[in-house]
Amino acid sequence: MTDAPDLLRVLLVDDQELVRSGLSRILRRRDGFEVVGECSDGDEVAAALSRLAVDVVVMDLRMKRVDGITATRDLRSDPAAPPVIVLTTFDDDEMLSGALRAGAAGFVLKDTPAEDLIRAVRAVATGQAWLDPAVTARVLTAYRTSPTARSTMVFDDLTSRELEVLTLMARGLSNPEIASQLFISELTVKSHVGRIFSKLDLRDRPAAIVLAHEHGLV
Repeated sequence: MTDAPDLLRVLLVDDQELVRSGLSRILRRRDGFEVVGECSDGDEVAAALSRLAVDVVVMDLRMKRVDGITATRDLRSDPAAPPVIVLTTFDDDEMLSGALRAGAAGFVLKDTPAEDLIRAVRAVATGQAWLDPAVTARVLTAYRTSPTARSTMVFDDLTSRELEVLTLMARGLSNPEIASQLFISELTVKSHVGRIFSKLDLRDRPAAIVLAHEHGLV
């Protein structure tokens, strides 16, 4: 008899008990999750993480005492901290961009179908990015048109191939799609992505995408 696969341990952070209850019903053990803790505000996250083993934090943006941006920034200041996926609504563009800057690994709409939420949380928990397509284009367009956007000089240390890979990442292509478009192996793409992260001091794919749009690369 084989052991059951390890469950992905989830910490829920939302000031609405009804939302937390709904998320708990969606992120079930039979789908590979275990909700190990709940926080009703952002100022409870640090204490929860000090006593719980957590693989991913599902974070609301708008809370009464400490918002999701501040809580995410504080959490991600520790390199060993679990990744964060934020919950958003269509009118949260400004806070959403702030959450990405703070280190969130992805975002998903609060009214997304359950199966998409499951995929999103699983992706972020296993080290991937998840940017909900329903709001990604609009948020990243704001980066491109921002008066604070800087020049592309920040990318001067990248090789021409790395710049190609970053550009395709910023356009939303996955590693297999980039490999197909550039006629290289997926392993080579992963190698390029790793060097891009290292050279630009980035922690993950969403940070790279935001940086590319912020500096007018796409």
